[in-house]
Amino acid sequence: MARPRTHDEALRLKLLDRAGELIAADGPKALSLRKLAADAGTSTTAVYSLFGSKPDLVNALYTEGFRRFGARMAGTPLTGDAVEDLVALGSAYRTSALADPHLYGIMFTRSVPGFEPNDDAEKLARKTLEPLERIIRRAVADGVFIDVPPETIAVGCWGIVHGLVSLELTGNLPEEFDVTGAYEAALRANASGWLRAQISRSEPS
Repeated sequence: MARPRTHDEALRLKLLDRAGELIAADGPKALSLRKLAADAGTSTTAVYSLFGSKPDLVNALYTEGFRRFGARMAGTPLTGDAVEDLVALGSAYRTSALADPHLYGIMFTRSVPGFEPNDDAEKLARKTLEPLERIIRRAVADGVFIDVPPETIAVGCWGIVHGLVSLELTGNLPEEFDVTGAYEAALRANASGWLRAQISRSEPS
């Protein structure tokens, strides 16, 4: 008869969320496996059983962050309109960051010095951006967006959302600032700026 699983998926996720919270609140030095186990109401044996070493735990944090982020990106309803779809994906990016701010720094700022994700984690992180890349490649190929390398547009879009979300998460935006409205307006202006029609408007008659 198989032994019951005591170190299950629910415990694994609980430990990951608490580990991310410790790092986000007090930096990577706060990530003590003993404290993590105590905070989660389990043993250090359970932590080692589920993750192995502390670097393995950080890699699991990185992977879990991108797993959740990727699910939100892949689940975003798309319309076929490149501008609207880029705005929708940008909104999903913000939703994911606000839902899991304790994972955001590990995913995008490498907040743990010396940490390098393993190959599988890197592949997962790269895969999460495929919806964005598909929209841009199609828009460039169809002549909707200007003829520049798709990665130029992708990095530009990421820069806009990452910058605004990072300012929001760190509390560096004015209190009276309408974050949601301004965020969507900035995304829409950025996406519209890549439209091929912009060229004809700027050309002298």
